Amino acid sequence: MTTKQAERLREQIAGVKRRLAAEKRRFGGYDDGGGWRYLPPKLYVQLGDYAGGLRYTRWFDKNFGDDIGYPDFLFEWTILLFKNGRLKDAERKAVQTYCCNTYLFDKFFGRPVVPRGMWEGSNMEMPYLAEQLPYSNQQPELADFAAWLGEFERSEKFAAFAARFISLGQQLKVADEYETRRALLDELRLLEAGF
Repeated sequence: MTTKQAERLREQIAGVKRRLAAEKRRFGGYDDGGGWRYLPPKLYVQLGDYAGGLRYTRWFDKNFGDDIGYPDFLFEWTILLFKNGRLKDAERKAVQTYCCNTYLFDKFFGRPVVPRGMWEGSNMEMPYLAEQLPYSNQQPELADFAAWLGEFERSEKFAAFAARFISLGQQLKVADEYETRRALLDELRLLEAGF
């Protein structure tokens, strides 16, 4: 990356921060209907400014704590946590990413995207959303992250989690009774929270 390209990325980050600060001044809070708040992690990853990206995600969490974000945003957050040595937090964020879209890891590792038969119409059952992921395990700057994520994905704990998550999703797809659906959804919440 050239110095000029890096400057442009920094200016984009500063522009997003200015825009969000102006919203807070004007409305007394954030009214980010355009989703600008999701852009900086991608820019920080491109810059290789992982510490700056982590500071931004802390700010995001403080100001948008109930916002789950988008799958690629969560994936970038996972990269930022990993690159800052926050491995347990990176594991939790990787699980959150997987729950938001089960196909991102396949796309990152260049594996075929095979439908899992979960919820049609949700982010989790839209393989084409994963196609937009701009990261790959072939990128030299992400080689260490790719090695870690591959090992994490193959771990017994994550494999059991993923299998149960997909099974619950498939059961939900065909469950008609309210009580059955409620029990499955409760188990899904507990499964994700317990990782």
